[in-house]
Amino acid sequence: MSLLNHYAIQLDQLRNNGNIRQFKSNIQQDKYIEINQQKMLNLSSNDYLGLASNTQLREQFFDETPNERRVMSSSSSRLLTGNFPEYEQLEAYFSQLFNGRSALLLNSGYHMNIGILAALSDSKTLILADKLIHASMIDGIRLSPAKYVRYRHNDLEHLEILINQYHDNESIERIIVVTESIFSMDGDETNLTELVRIKKTYSKVMLYVDEAHAIGVRGHLGLGCAEQYGVMDDVDFLVGTFGKAIASVGGYLICHEIIRDYLINTMRPLIFSTAQPPICMAWTQFILNKMVAMQAERQYLSNISQNLQQAVREKGFVCPSSSHIVPVIIGESQTTVERAQILQKSGFYIMPVRPPTVPQNSARLRVSLTAKITQNEIQNLVELL
Repeated sequence: MSLLNHYAIQLDQLRNNGNIRQFKSNIQQDKYIEINQQKMLNLSSNDYLGLASNTQLREQFFDETPNERRVMSSSSSRLLTGNFPEYEQLEAYFSQLFNGRSALLLNSGYHMNIGILAALSDSKTLILADKLIHASMIDGIRLSPAKYVRYRHNDLEHLEILINQYHDNESIERIIVVTESIFSMDGDETNLTELVRIKKTYSKVMLYVDEAHAIGVRGHLGLGCAEQYGVMDDVDFLVGTFGKAIASVGGYLICHEIIRDYLINTMRPLIFSTAQPPICMAWTQFILNKMVAMQAERQYLSNISQNLQQAVREKGFVCPSSSHIVPVIIGESQTTVERAQILQKSGFYIMPVRPPTVPQNSARLRVSLTAKITQNEIQNLVELL
C-alpha cells in the first residue's frame, strides 16, 4: 500500500476541495436522461443539432449501407492497409465544401491537436497561444520543440505586441498563432476577421484555429465561424472534430496540399495509430450531407442561446458567452458542486466545471444547449437560477 499512498493523498485533496471526478453510469445521448431513477433534461451534451440522438437517421444509414460496406475495423494505419475508400471519399467531400483546399482526417480531436502542432514545429518555431485554449492544444505544444508564449484571452492587442516583439528575431522562422473559434468553457469567441488581418500584416505568421464547438452550428452550411465570417481560405490550419455537432468520431484538418503531405510523413499519431473504422467515415459523410441543410436548426439554436445568455446576466451572474455554450460562473468549487446537485434534483442535468479545467476561483455551471431544447425549458431553468 505504501507505493499507493502518494496517489491516495492526492485523491483525498481533490475530494476535500470539491474537485474529485467520477464516471457517471448509464448516460444516454438523449434530450432526457435517467440517472438513479431520476429523469433530467440533458444540458451537458455536445449533440448541438440533435443528430446523435436521432434514431431515424441511424436506421436510414444502416438501411442504405450494404453489409459489405459495414466494415467495423480498419485493422491498420492508413499508411499500411487502412486507407479505405470511405476515407478518401470523405476527404474529397470536405475539400469540395472548403473551396478546394486539402483535407486530412484524424482519429480524434485530441490526436489532431497533439499531432499537428508537434509535427509542424521545430526549434525555429514560435507558438503564440490564447490563454484559454483546450488542453489538447496545450499538450501538442508541450510535445513540440517550439518556443511557447501565451497571450491574454481574446486580447488581440496583446497578441500583436508579442508578434512585434518576436517577428524580426532571426532565430524565428515562423510564428503560429493558436486559438479556438468558440471557446469550450466560456462560450465566447475570438475575432477571426481581426486575426486574419494580423496574419496578413506579418510575413512569418500562420493561423491555427480549432472549430470543435463551431462546426455544425455556425455558417450557412454549418462549416464553422471561418465560414460565418468569410475567412475559410485565410486560416492556414483549420481544424475541428466530428464528435460534437456532427454526431460521429474523429477530427479533420483543412490546409494547403503541402501541409497535408508533410503531416502524412511526420505526424506520429497519424502514422502510428490504427485508422478509424471505415463505417465511421461513411457515417460521418452521411451526417454531413444532412447537416449542411440544417439552417433552421442553426438559427433556432442561436436564438435560444442569446435568450439564455441575457437571462443569466440579468440574474447577476458573470456570463462571457456569445454562443450555445453558456457558463454560469460561481467561483468556488464546492459551492458550484452543491448548486449543480440542486439543479439535478430539480430535473436539469448540468455539470459543475472546476479547476484545473478552468482557472482557479472560476468554477461554473456549464449549460450546453442543443436545438432540441425548448424556450419553456430554458425559462424553467432560469427561474431556478
